[in-house]
Amino acid sequence: MRNENNEVYVLGSARIPFAKSQTNYANVSRKDLMTASLTALVEKYNLKGKLIPDTALGAVMNSVVDFNLARECLLSTSVHPDSPAYNVQRACGTGLETTWHIAMKAHTGAIDFGIAGGIDTNSDLPIEVSDRLQKALLALNKARSFGERLKIIASVSLRDLKPKTPAIDEPRTKLSMGGHTELMVKEWKISRAEQDEIALASHVNGERAYQAGFYDDLVSPFQGLKKDGILRGDTSLEKLAKLKPAFDPAHGSLTAGNSSPLTDGSACVLVGNKKGADKLGAKPLAKIIDVQTAAVDFVHGAGLLMAPTKAVAQLLTRNKLSFSDFDFFEIHEAFAGQVLCNMKAWETESYCRDVLGLSSALGAIDRKKLNTVGSSIALGHPFAATGARIIGTLAKLLSTNGKKRGLVSICTAGGMGIAAILESV
Repeated sequence: MRNENNEVYVLGSARIPFAKSQTNYANVSRKDLMTASLTALVEKYNLKGKLIPDTALGAVMNSVVDFNLARECLLSTSVHPDSPAYNVQRACGTGLETTWHIAMKAHTGAIDFGIAGGIDTNSDLPIEVSDRLQKALLALNKARSFGERLKIIASVSLRDLKPKTPAIDEPRTKLSMGGHTELMVKEWKISRAEQDEIALASHVNGERAYQAGFYDDLVSPFQGLKKDGILRGDTSLEKLAKLKPAFDPAHGSLTAGNSSPLTDGSACVLVGNKKGADKLGAKPLAKIIDVQTAAVDFVHGAGLLMAPTKAVAQLLTRNKLSFSDFDFFEIHEAFAGQVLCNMKAWETESYCRDVLGLSSALGAIDRKKLNTVGSSIALGHPFAATGARIIGTLAKLLSTNGKKRGLVSICTAGGMGIAAILESV
């Protein structure tokens, strides 16, 4: 069914402003947050009443209550109710993974267009009960007599009532992402000053882009917010230097200032082939060329967030490209230290040879091409939404700057990475 000549495009995107968790969206459900971005996309591209051939959405911090989250969100918009949808989860790469799913379907001709995206909120966390309380509640539901119920209730202690809250620690190492990144920056000898410089650039570029109107048609106001609530255009290296280490108080260099914050938000993209673009009357913004995933054995020594180095290397090798062939680099900023470790690895001959299997180093990335309109440290990082945010951003950059090609790189939990190449139309 594969159609080698069926090019696939980003036809548009929409998102709501991202907000620091427990602030503007503290009382908004994950379904309503995702629906807000979908509604903006529907209005922007005249999708009201249209049957959407398929939609892929995802959330990292999801609940069993929202087992059918994608479909429920789509049904809350004005698209045709016969439109199908399904859930996807690849940690922080979810928004790019969903884009890839829809793009592959459009490439084969199985569908001509579809919607991809993601949502995450740390203000609407799924809270689980303890194992003992869970067993007691299930037994209580099956109990037939008052005596049985009383016996089950009596078996529950106060300790059993303590809930289990979701965490972003790695189950196999019990370390947080920040803890793992501290190990990485120590191994790669990345200084605190270098990390703060990346963070500052993210804020400066993001603020400049907002002031220039770049985000006017990408970000739709929601709950009183018109721009990302994390963005600090007035920050400075001096202010960032005053912040204390967040993960290793004694010897660490990662702070709240050079790390992406816990964020609430959603984003989505409209993807389709030429036939789909014609059906919708949409002008293609950028071509989706290729996507690659990878993983590393972080349990036995590899850096948790180093997998993008492998994904990018494989992507470039397959497409016979080098860093000099790219005009934009959209590298997700989980932590400034993670970005710097990845870039230093690509510059290191031994790493590229021994780990990536290359004959030489990939080389340095031009910092002037890096996250030119801000990234996750300044704009925020609702886990599953970030990939869709980046795709929408890069597609616009390629459609308005006369530039040819952009590279996306995203690290994820579980020692995974996902990368993509987009080109101008």
